[in-house]
Order: sequence, then structure tokens, then C-alpha cells
Amino acid sequence: MATSIFLSFIFIVQLFNIFLTCNSLPKFSSILVFGDSLVDTGNNNFLPLSVLKANHYPYGESFPGGIATGRFSDGKLMSDFLAEALGLKQTVPPFTDPNLPQSELPTGVCFASAGSGYDDTTSETQVIPVTQQYQTHFKSYKQRLIGMVGELNAKNILQNSLVFSVAGSNDVALNYYANPAAIYFHGTMDEYQNALIDNIQTFIKSLYEDGCRNMAIAGLPPVCNPLDLGGLIGCLFNKGSDANVYNTKLQAMLTELQPTLPGSKLVYADIFTPMEELALNPFLHGIQYPIGPGCCGNGLFPRMGPTCDIYAPLCGNPSNHFFWDAVHPTQTVYRYMSDYLITNVLPQFN
Repeated sequence: MATSIFLSFIFIVQLFNIFLTCNSLPKFSSILVFGDSLVDTGNNNFLPLSVLKANHYPYGESFPGGIATGRFSDGKLMSDFLAEALGLKQTVPPFTDPNLPQSELPTGVCFASAGSGYDDTTSETQVIPVTQQYQTHFKSYKQRLIGMVGELNAKNILQNSLVFSVAGSNDVALNYYANPAAIYFHGTMDEYQNALIDNIQTFIKSLYEDGCRNMAIAGLPPVCNPLDLGGLIGCLFNKGSDANVYNTKLQAMLTELQPTLPGSKLVYADIFTPMEELALNPFLHGIQYPIGPGCCGNGLFPRMGPTCDIYAPLCGNPSNHFFWDAVHPTQTVYRYMSDYLITNVLPQFN
């Protein structure tokens, strides 16, 4: 009983802080989302050859209407919560949806694709790498926006939009840690990190040339998932050190780059700290299962994507789990991460 009251008190305090923050948030015209499965709202649904899809049950069971939208979670993602906090829309639609209403364009869309990264060689599984998200889909979005509202209005929308990019985890976890020949193809981890940072810089400059000015670039999370033998806490302290080095490099690059792009605002979006807090103090935030196979699956056979299906063992309450499937967080975790960004990152654009 006492624990329940304490958790309720903590929740109320957090809501109050977020309410105060939301009243002082910057005003953006739209949100434009790039990245991987942490923010993919369903673009992979429309890639015929991709197996990295989450458009089936039990994905989306906590989403409004219980719909499996293609989000790799039981519910909403960070981008959805940010868009809602900014007063733009309740959810961010995937741009590749052939039935995307024109009315969605002025307030923002999602270009992210599960399985992608800043390194094109990471995305060789029929997904959309970040470079293609920009070169193909953002360019198409811009032309459609101009056709809808005119060139001057489109320019104003882009200048006042928020670019939110979350990628890099697949590059490090899949293209380096899980690649026996990584040292041969990519060099040392330090060298590979530098290459990724260079790619991000090119990405930012390209968006700037196309009219975007406000960009929140996320660093790496602890790059931990239930498949790591040490569990969440174990890899937090091991592989997390590589993530910290990468994040420090990213922050330095953003600081150095911003003065060279007049009128720009480049902000480091820290997603490591909120995940670290939840991992180290899970029970304080209502997470009863901080480690393990996730809500979908079990310890013998972790599930994700096509294997997280109607036949997979499913927990009774995903809201008290850290992981939804083998590698992706629950809506509870995404909400906490979003609250952190709303309180600590978005105000930096004022």
C-alpha cells in the first residue's frame, strides 16, 4: 500500500513538471522524423520484401484501438509523444503510406525505417537507410508540400519544423558488435564511431540546404537488450561505455557544426540518461520486469518482428515491463524517455 501511494506521488510530480514545461515549449510548425525502429511508425509496412515489420498482433495492443500500426512496441513511440506535447498531432504517420492524407503533410511525417542506420551497409535487409530516407523520401515530401501550400509557405514550414533523428543503434549493435569481421571492414570501434559521426554531419548539412533549421539528433541508448547475456544492467556498464564515447563525440560535432550553419539550432537529444535511470531504478518508475525476454516471448525463444505473433507467449501487463519484444521497449519506457526529452531537450530550442 505504501509503495503504491509513493509511486502515485512520483507520477503526479512528474505530470506537474511536464505540465509546466509544456507551457513553455517552443512552437514548431511540424515534426519530421528520421531513424530506425525506435521511431518507425510504420514505413516498413510498405516495403514488400522486408521481414522487419510490426503490423500484426500482438504489436499495438496498447495503441488506441489496439491497432498494429507497424510500431515496434505495444503502443506509441517517442515521436508520437513529442508531437502530442508540441500540439501538432496525436501520432506521426509514416510517409511511405500510399494512403497518407495530404492534410498530414504540413504538420509532419515519419521517414524512419526499422533496421536502418547512418551506415548504408547496416541496411542491407530491405529497409530504408537514413541516407535514402533523406534523398528519396524527404525530397519527395518537400515537393509534395510545395505542391500543396506553395513554395513560400513550404519554406516557412521547413524552417520552423523540428527534425528528430534517432539512429545508430543498429550500426553499433548489428554492424559492429555482431559482425565477426567488423575490425576488417570498419576498423576499430573508435574509427567506426568517427565514420558514423561524419555521416551524421553530412546528413545535417543536407537537411540544412533543403531548408530545415531545428534539429534534435539523438545519441545512442545503452545499446542493451534482453539478448545480451548480462541482461540490461550488465551491458549497461560494458557496452554502455562505447555508447558514452559516441555520445560525447556527437555532442562535440553538433557544437562545432552549428556556428557554420547560420540560423540553425542543433540540439543533442539524450536518450541514454532516461534509459539508464529506468534500468538502474526500475521499481521507482513502476517497472517490475527490467530484464528478461520482454513481454512478447520467453527466455527460451526471444521474439521480435515476425516471431512476435499470435503464437508467442505474452505477458499480462506490458506497462510494467521494460522490453516489449526481444529488443524494443514498451510504451511505458517510450513515454518516460519522451517526458525526459520534453523537459530537458525541447526547451533548448527557445
